[in-house]
Amino acid sequence: MIGTNFIYSVAGLMFWAFAALSAADRANPKRFGNAGFYALLGVSFLFGDRIGDTGNGVLVLGLVAIAGSGAMGRGARRTTDPRERQAEATRRGNRLFLPALVIPATALFGTLAFTAMPRMIDPKQITLVALTCGVILALAIGYAWFRPRPAMPFSEGVRLMDGVGWAAVLPQMLASLGAVFALAGVGQVVGDIAGAAMPDGSLIGAVLVYAIGMTAFTMVMGNAFAAFPVMFAAVAMPLLIGRYHGDPAIIAAIGMLAGFCGTLMTPMAANFNLVPAALLDLKDKGAVIRAQVPTALPLLAVNIVLLYYLGFH
Repeated sequence: MIGTNFIYSVAGLMFWAFAALSAADRANPKRFGNAGFYALLGVSFLFGDRIGDTGNGVLVLGLVAIAGSGAMGRGARRTTDPRERQAEATRRGNRLFLPALVIPATALFGTLAFTAMPRMIDPKQITLVALTCGVILALAIGYAWFRPRPAMPFSEGVRLMDGVGWAAVLPQMLASLGAVFALAGVGQVVGDIAGAAMPDGSLIGAVLVYAIGMTAFTMVMGNAFAAFPVMFAAVAMPLLIGRYHGDPAIIAAIGMLAGFCGTLMTPMAANFNLVPAALLDLKDKGAVIRAQVPTALPLLAVNIVLLYYLGFH
């Protein structure tokens, strides 16, 4: 049955390709640091379920040691120069976006098609399998259309990953932190505080605490996936679902959207807000966050309204 093993295998092989290209980049004095980091990421995706908790813990410590020691740096591998990119953009125009659009289109239609194949595709991973197939299909279309050198797409991937650096692992790390917090009982503590602060029988109060709490916790932790286990255990499960009989699917989905509003407003989400500023060489490192706040706050208000009216009525 095709499921997470397929997805993780594709990701792991990609990172191993990045590691090989990084190690071969003699113009980068920190090439072995980059190569080691990507190689360990590849191991985590390919063999994470086999090396056990201790093995994964050692692997994470290795990633932290490489990133924290300053052993990583941007490579100097040549891909295409600005003039070549400008010529391609002028010649092909907006058609350049077609391979990128193949990915969400394949994810959508693949999800619908794979639903009819429960014995072939893991029903719990249908969308992720379809998304992975979309990436592979887009890569194949890119090869057939642009006819680049075989290593060119992966060299571009290395160039992007070198710009992102260690922040590439933040989503996984913070999501794991959220699970640790939930197991440690942080959700229960937050729930007790929220219950003491809210008036009895106030549905709107519980909705506000959940939505705003998701936003605030996301701003602190840098990732909505890390905030979700805590706030769901603290407020959503005992109050919104248990006491007020809300729709679990709607409460979970809109709660995540409320958390994403916090992602737009925090430097803790370095991979979303600080890395783009660095890649664009902006002098003001907080420019991305300030540009997103006027969108994030109204979006949070809309999510609160949707949660109140769709989740319980």
